[in-house]
Amino acid sequence: MAKYYEDEYEDERPRKKSSSGSGNRNGGKRPAGKKGSGKKSSKKQQAKKQRTRIIIFVIEIIILVVAVFVLYAVMSATTSGKVKIDEGDIIINDTVKKAEETTMKGYRNIALFGVDSTSGALTKNTRSDTIMIASINQDTGECKLVSVYRDTYLNLSNDSYNKCNAAYAKGGPEMAISMLNMNLDMNITDFVTVGFAGLTDTINALGGVYIDVDDAEINHLNNYQLCIAEDLKRSYTPVSSTGYQLLDGLQATGYCRIRYTAGDDFKRAERQREVLSAVADQAKKASLPALTETANSVFDEVYTSLDLSEIVEMLGNVGSYYIADNAGFPQESNRATGTIGSKGSCVVPVSLEDNVKWLHQFLFNDYDYQPSATVKECSDKIYSDTNGYLKK
Repeated sequence: MAKYYEDEYEDERPRKKSSSGSGNRNGGKRPAGKKGSGKKSSKKQQAKKQRTRIIIFVIEIIILVVAVFVLYAVMSATTSGKVKIDEGDIIINDTVKKAEETTMKGYRNIALFGVDSTSGALTKNTRSDTIMIASINQDTGECKLVSVYRDTYLNLSNDSYNKCNAAYAKGGPEMAISMLNMNLDMNITDFVTVGFAGLTDTINALGGVYIDVDDAEINHLNNYQLCIAEDLKRSYTPVSSTGYQLLDGLQATGYCRIRYTAGDDFKRAERQREVLSAVADQAKKASLPALTETANSVFDEVYTSLDLSEIVEMLGNVGSYYIADNAGFPQESNRATGTIGSKGSCVVPVSLEDNVKWLHQFLFNDYDYQPSATVKECSDKIYSDTNGYLKK
């Protein structure tokens, strides 16, 4: 079964970086939004209400995010828990600040990371095997999920270009968030990083998840869960038949890890979002005490900018939020693959600029979005680096 460890990261060795292109670095502070008089009290109440909506959803993110991340990660929580992010270290492109007051207004965006570490390294020096953005409409409770494929060739936020999962290894969550913001015109300042021990325990605490397993997946699922069980020193139950069925924590984690079927890593990211949605369904059925217990358990195995006490306080309203849609970035019609010099096999946004237009349409229903100058520069650089290497 060692093959299921080694092959997974055969292209993930650290690479030499190249330097070119440009980007804008700034404080990324949001406008305070407290101008005016007379209605000052009502605006404060509205702000408090929006904050409450965010916190309500955060518990669902904490519970659900572990189902997305399929990691070689933590058995001990030596670097877990809440961490303070200095927003002055986060890049947010200038154009985005204007969009925050128009098409992006009312949305909260959180980065979800899964790292490929077996030694409990959650802060940096380990690549993010899974990268996802959860975008929350605070007025409607609607959440959309976007997987950013780990091998996507992007600006790491320091004007070197490589597979985007290298950003977390080089600079931890701050650099990984900046990478997402710079390339995608996002305004992310919060994150969650988790390990697969938490995934297993959370799914078990929620009673398992319902997944449709097909003929091409069942053997890989069992091989992966065997490896995970050995790493966690736990027993496991093989999945013996295909079809729609209840999977326990180890089985669901094994399902998320499947890569060697048609669709490769694109299909794996789709499976991760499928499990996330399945856990969402189970979380909505759970009692408040069960959710509270789960949140406390998971929090010990995560590294996050979010606050547990606020999350637990708002648990009772978790059912108000729902996952409305999900997708992968770059989008299927505007991506290609190729071996890009020493970087190895990469996923390439054929036009990063057009992909960012699509992303803002998907997340914020903005059909007229014009990417920032930084995104356009990154798009031109990516095209220059990859032209001639690509295959559709």
